[in-house]
Amino acid sequence: MSLLQFLLMILHSIFLEFCTCTDTILPSHPIKDSETIVSNNTNFKLGFFSPEGSKNRYVGILYNVTVQTSIWVANRDKPLNDSSGTVTIMEDGNLVVLDGQQEIVWSSNLTNSLVNSSAQLLDTWNLILKDNSNGRAIWQSFQHPSDSCLQGMRLDPVSNEDDKNLITSWNSPSDASTGSFSFGVDPLNIPQVFVWNDSNPYWRSGPWNGQIFIGIPNMDSLRNNGFHVVPEDNGSLYMTVSFANQSIPTYFVLNSKGCLMQKCWYDGYEDWRVNWTNLENECDVYAKCGAFGICNLLDSPICTCLEGFEPKNITEWSKGNWTSGCERKTQLQCERNNSLVKEGKEDGFLKLTSVKVPDFAERSYVEEANCESRCLSNCSCTAYSYYEGIGCMQWGASLIDIQKFSGSSGADLYVRVAYSDFGIAFHLSNLKKKNMDLVIALTVTIGSITVAIFTYWMAKREGCKKASALLQSLSRGKSSPVYSYQSSPQEKLHQVYIEELPVFEFEKLAKATENFHSMNKLGQGGFGPVYKGKLPDGPDIAVKRLSRSSGQGMAEFMNEVVVISKLQHRNLVRLLGCCVEGEETMLIYEYMPNKSLDALLFDPRNQDFVDWSKRMSIIEGIGRGLLYLHRDSRLRIIHRDLKASNILLDEELNPKISDFGIARIFEGNQDQGNTVRVVGTYGYMAPEYAMEGRFSEKSDVFSFGVLLLEIVSGRRNTSFYQDEHSLSLLWFAWQLWNEEKLLKLVDPKISKSCFQTEILRYIHVGLLCVQEVANDRPAISVVLSMLSNEIKDLPAPTQPAFTGRQASLDTEFPQQSRTRWSVNNVTITALEGR
Repeated sequence: MSLLQFLLMILHSIFLEFCTCTDTILPSHPIKDSETIVSNNTNFKLGFFSPEGSKNRYVGILYNVTVQTSIWVANRDKPLNDSSGTVTIMEDGNLVVLDGQQEIVWSSNLTNSLVNSSAQLLDTWNLILKDNSNGRAIWQSFQHPSDSCLQGMRLDPVSNEDDKNLITSWNSPSDASTGSFSFGVDPLNIPQVFVWNDSNPYWRSGPWNGQIFIGIPNMDSLRNNGFHVVPEDNGSLYMTVSFANQSIPTYFVLNSKGCLMQKCWYDGYEDWRVNWTNLENECDVYAKCGAFGICNLLDSPICTCLEGFEPKNITEWSKGNWTSGCERKTQLQCERNNSLVKEGKEDGFLKLTSVKVPDFAERSYVEEANCESRCLSNCSCTAYSYYEGIGCMQWGASLIDIQKFSGSSGADLYVRVAYSDFGIAFHLSNLKKKNMDLVIALTVTIGSITVAIFTYWMAKREGCKKASALLQSLSRGKSSPVYSYQSSPQEKLHQVYIEELPVFEFEKLAKATENFHSMNKLGQGGFGPVYKGKLPDGPDIAVKRLSRSSGQGMAEFMNEVVVISKLQHRNLVRLLGCCVEGEETMLIYEYMPNKSLDALLFDPRNQDFVDWSKRMSIIEGIGRGLLYLHRDSRLRIIHRDLKASNILLDEELNPKISDFGIARIFEGNQDQGNTVRVVGTYGYMAPEYAMEGRFSEKSDVFSFGVLLLEIVSGRRNTSFYQDEHSLSLLWFAWQLWNEEKLLKLVDPKISKSCFQTEILRYIHVGLLCVQEVANDRPAISVVLSMLSNEIKDLPAPTQPAFTGRQASLDTEFPQQSRTRWSVNNVTITALEGR
């Protein structure tokens, strides 16, 4: 061998040793506090770190980005108090963390003695301890997770004996010790995942149907970016995480408040953004309304008892503590004697649409057609549901954790109710089925046909005015109407402003929308779907088809017709007409080709919406529309639901304020209204309205301020919900204001250098709009003057209204029981219910 070859061999060996050590810990190459090892793809690193606000030193795996982000911690429950620690391989082959006195503070705890092992940080962020003699992994961090879950991890169902398959939260953002919240796969019945608070359920995904968890709204859009349940040949299952775009750092983290979040790294921001969170509102908290209660964010209060049930503790219920739940008004017939069954008065089922089905579902292996009869034949069966991919689900006791979704999310649930607790429609239907009173059935049928014909004739003959008046008279008696027609001034307005509104025939609208084909569906609101239509002799239209089952939708229809039928402004959507035929009630608007502002702002596929001039034009257009409503129109109107999804955009991106279903008209010198029924959208509602039911022009200004900050930042106000550092976009903006770092709020797609002064001014005005006290907020006319620089000296804003209420889990639980074992390996006895 030549000298040159010998030197090259030595250099090659040294190079290999160097490369190995960059991602590897060897007995001869421990790492000290100031050192790290980095995965081969440079995405991850392992080393010592201190959380923000703490001096304790932990050993962990971190993302290799500019913001310190730990995803696994070794010595989480035994931190070091100085920088004298080391990570090394012991003589017995264990990976350990040593303090300055060479005492072990953490170990991989392998019992088999090995003398030749090494630890390597893989590109998958998995830290493995391997036997160098055969390369086999003998320990890995994937099997001992901390508070995070990334692609490649496997979570097996939680067992009573071993909690290593749990993701466990930190105790606080500055304390990595094991917190009270944990996340894992529930091993009982149909697969679903839970967040637990100690041993009590805190959030639930709903059952897995083979593709999605059906209790998570809009999970179809997250199907390629989230959790997947994988069945095994032996009948067991496990859960994994996968993300469609693996080039973008993405992970799930369970924070110290019990919020499970999917975070994604944005290079433009040099920060993490929340793509999804399990706790978007109060209704997401487990068993918020107790047994046989249903939570609906659009209702006030948000908790109600199912039909046929009443509050178990009316005193607590009236105070807003709903955890005691509801109980039956009437005992089921099958639980008593069966004499009335022979008379056709047996129990029936109440249908609930688009709900998160209750916990404790039992799968029944029968066809869909037999699901109802199987439940009806078993007196202990309280409800059933059928869902593709799951089959027939039945419940045998209390119904816990039911949530009403907007749109088409969730499933249909059929709840067993005593005959006497059904409404008149059910009883008449039942009578017809049993032919018990043919005369009554025929009378009702003929009467219904007569009313339908009369309604149609009135609509055709005198337009929407009298049809709406008829609907008004038919709808009297419904609880908490959105719009009152009792006072004579309102009645006169109602008569004046709808008499010339065109009436469309149902057949014409059905043809225009291709029989309301799903391909023409533009969106889904709380009151029904909206479809695109094409009139044969006219322009494209948008048709809002009010849900037949929504009493609120009928009130919305009448309110919207009254409010905007005669309002004309370039920044308000134009109502073209209405349709009232039989049970069909529809509103027809001009079609907006660019859909809604939220689709343009928050959909990552819309990359063209980048320049500041477009955003500025939209902000000012919304402001002008609001000024018209408050000051310049024939009526003074408070919108009450100003939000990104209610701002439509025409072909030139001109904004149009839409959806006046819950708007209110102010008369004379009226400057404030009050309501006991708070309706609107969390995140946009002013605090005085959300908490006390008081609304005014200033509550609309608050919503405008939220919109302004969303447009500037490109972020939803609710995308911060229960984040570790910010409760909302408003709080985040306020933090940056105090730190004089407002430019960090700006969407990175905007060229900040050219418009910096203007952008900062807009943010300043936005903060003035969202101040806590209504009187501190400027009127919309003043806001527009501030934006246009007519008012040059702006006052300093006071603290914005951020009411990040942490939903609490009451210690009182419904009747059923679900045992979970302590994350500290301390056995906990079964609780009564949860």
